Amino acid sequence: MPPEASAPRRSRRSRLLVFLSVLGPGLIAAAAGNEAGGVITYSSIGAQFGYSMLWLLLLSTFSLIVAQEMGTRMGMVTGKGLADLIREEFGVRVAVFAMVILFIANLATTISEFAGITAAVELFLPPGWSGVRYALIPGVALLLWLMVTRGTYRKVERVFLAMCSVFFAYVVAAILSHPNWSEVARQAVHPQLPSSPGYVTMAIQLIGTTIAPWMQFYVQSSVRDKGTRTDNYAEARLDVFLGSTLSNIISLFIIVACAAALYYNPLHGPTTILVPSQAAVALSPLGNWGLILFGIGLFNASAVGAVVVPLSTAYAVTEAIGSESGLGRKVREAPLFIGIFTALLVISVPVVLLTHEQNLFSLIKKAQLINGILLPVILVLMLKLINNRRIMGKYVNGPIFNLVAWLTVGLVVCLSVASLFAK
Repeated sequence: MPPEASAPRRSRRSRLLVFLSVLGPGLIAAAAGNEAGGVITYSSIGAQFGYSMLWLLLLSTFSLIVAQEMGTRMGMVTGKGLADLIREEFGVRVAVFAMVILFIANLATTISEFAGITAAVELFLPPGWSGVRYALIPGVALLLWLMVTRGTYRKVERVFLAMCSVFFAYVVAAILSHPNWSEVARQAVHPQLPSSPGYVTMAIQLIGTTIAPWMQFYVQSSVRDKGTRTDNYAEARLDVFLGSTLSNIISLFIIVACAAALYYNPLHGPTTILVPSQAAVALSPLGNWGLILFGIGLFNASAVGAVVVPLSTAYAVTEAIGSESGLGRKVREAPLFIGIFTALLVISVPVVLLTHEQNLFSLIKKAQLINGILLPVILVLMLKLINNRRIMGKYVNGPIFNLVAWLTVGLVVCLSVASLFAK
């Protein structure tokens, strides 16, 4: 083969290898947004409001891409996590304030992840066997703890990527449900907004699970942990774009599947989902496998979230005070990092075990509401940092990214105020 013919092929191959080496932080952070809270929130939206909230999911996709790209860019340029930059630029008081906000949101979210694990496990238990969860859930928590404390970044990342693949079952289920795709497209761009107060609350939950505060801390810290630099800026941006887009495509199919199976089904109609079996109806077109796939998908989603969310907290708090952090480090090398991760698991498990089964889904939804209300605080701090030319140099935000980010802040604030008056 002539050299001039093989050179472009080698170049394409090398670019692919570089992308695969960079791939991970953006994809995992966005996909982990489809954790227990995501699955339940999107299922509830489809069951209760049909396709009428697809427009907000579409808009939030752009917001998610912008937020995740900003975090990725700051991680590459500075080699620091978001909490580290907040402490350096705004001082200890602001950093502590941000950490308190993050800890509250992440503790609620971590509890919701174990609620999702519990709900998934109980789908497979025979009647009268619910007591088994008192042994199974602590066992799952221990396995997740060992994976993080004994594994390297690369190994943990590969496990996460594999676990996220189960979500594609919703794509198949939505297609087999034969929804009215023209109506799906119409409501995605021209929605009919219900006047129900619950619609506003659910809208905040959608934003809170799609662009959760912990995601911004996690993606920047994992980029730093992975050692990605601006030499691979194009590949890192592609990782974010693919992760955010694929994640919200799965979210769309979850909404469509539940809307077709429940809201637009004359045998059901608008439904408030209270127990896992109601959400599993979305996968009923897959036959007996539907319940199994829902249980596996919910378990995987919750397990990924039960690791990623506490990790984002551990990253943020240790960075904020300048302590050692990172996956692959021993307890003696990063005691506070491992300690915070462990504490969130230790607190969450008994709370979930003492919560009645019918309250598990309510617990998950409330966590997403907290995320949505607290999101503007984190986004404003990110915008202040990324527009500081002293920190970012030529990598400061452009006008489009600033516009999308500020519009997101404004939308969430307006929805939060509206939810107060709606009550």
